Amino acid sequence: MKLKFSNVLEMIGNTPVVKINQIDTGLCDLYVKMESLNPFGSIKDRVGLKMIDDAEKNGTLTKGSTIIECTAGNTGLGLALAAQLKGYKLILVIPDKMSLEKIRHLEAMGVEIIITRSDVEKGHPEHYHSVAENLLKKTPGSFFANQFENPSNPRVHEETTGPEIWNQMDGKIDAFVAGVGTGGTISGVGKYLKSKNPDIKIVVADPEGSIVADAVNTGKFNYDGGSWFVEGIGEDYIPRTLNLDVIDEGIYVSDKDAFAMLDSLLQQEGILAGSSCGTLVEAAVKWCKKQTEPKTVVTLICDTGNKYLSKAFNRDWVKENI
Repeated sequence: MKLKFSNVLEMIGNTPVVKINQIDTGLCDLYVKMESLNPFGSIKDRVGLKMIDDAEKNGTLTKGSTIIECTAGNTGLGLALAAQLKGYKLILVIPDKMSLEKIRHLEAMGVEIIITRSDVEKGHPEHYHSVAENLLKKTPGSFFANQFENPSNPRVHEETTGPEIWNQMDGKIDAFVAGVGTGGTISGVGKYLKSKNPDIKIVVADPEGSIVADAVNTGKFNYDGGSWFVEGIGEDYIPRTLNLDVIDEGIYVSDKDAFAMLDSLLQQEGILAGSSCGTLVEAAVKWCKKQTEPKTVVTLICDTGNKYLSKAFNRDWVKENI
């Protein structure tokens, strides 16, 4: 393992995989890839750097450009890391359910932040996508990172995250479980793993109220106004960066079960994980317990729980909201 780097950006990726030992996973072995150990604490460090690098290479991002993005937080932090070190101004449009820790981190980086409503659907003028698109029109020389449509998003996972998992597991993997915010992770990793072994099951972990698991399991795409408290995953529409064809099954997870799993991860495994990780690990455990023969399963610790101390690990907040 490389331990000496020229700069922080070189530290992104090549995160370790660790076995879950104390949480009951039935007949299966469950491993988690510790994306929380990226420099800014999430898997989105990969995406932020990749989108900027690719935009520089194709000429859509040049010196003096302003980067604009709509994000639930972690992609914003990944962009902030790369943008700051490369000398770009960054403006982020974020929904109001984002944790205070993420906002404070972004503010400390000098990022301009615009807070929008999280209780409106895509297409509404106050939805963070719409606000970002309008801002783009008003900002000369701006570049819209647009993680929900940018092919660099799934590509970075096909090129890095997927191969890392395959190599770390020595090709011995029966299922991969991930959530969908943009769909980049599950699409990129899923495509790579399926190319190595088409029998590997790709499973989406979805908050109750989101439409993604329904789209996989039933082919229906109807959003009925559902909401959830986990951050960064779950959708009211299907992003262009999501490739449903690589997903075999969807598992629904309630906020209650997701936040309970966060406590189990911390207390039983010593893993301080972000709120979406509770959804992923709970779904992976559910999948494991359905199996009638031993399987090897991998999921992600997408980000660190340090970003959610005021919410997911605040007993009063959990008691009031979950």
